[in-house]
Amino acid sequence: MTLRRIAVPALVAWLVDSVYGYVVFGVMLNNEFAQYPAVFRSFEAVSSLMPMMLASSLAGFVAVAYIFAKGHDGGSGLKEGLWFGVVLGSLMVFLVAVPSYVIYNVGQKLALEMIVCTFVEMVLDGVALGLVYKPAPTAVRAARV
Repeated sequence: MTLRRIAVPALVAWLVDSVYGYVVFGVMLNNEFAQYPAVFRSFEAVSSLMPMMLASSLAGFVAVAYIFAKGHDGGSGLKEGLWFGVVLGSLMVFLVAVPSYVIYNVGQKLALEMIVCTFVEMVLDGVALGLVYKPAPTAVRAARV
């Protein structure tokens, strides 16, 4: 496994995630978040911290791409990415999104929207990884044997 085999899929998944996150959480759900000013920062405040969030998520996607590469079975990239996204989405929903609803004082509607949007986000990220990641030729041959 080379750095390039990890870095390129990580970068692509990060870009997909960043665009999705901006459109869904930054634009579509912005009014929902605004109903809870004691819980969430304003769009402007979040925007001022965006470089920190983008750098953090890029580092996170390098780790996610590494995990994906280690678990890649050599099958169809789309199928492997989809299933990885479902597993990653389940992890995020059950370890982050649902506990966040319990901890933060937000309504059920926003919590459900965040749960669904987070799951979809992770599935899209997994698909992006699966479509871009190219295993080493020897790893593909070994998986077929």
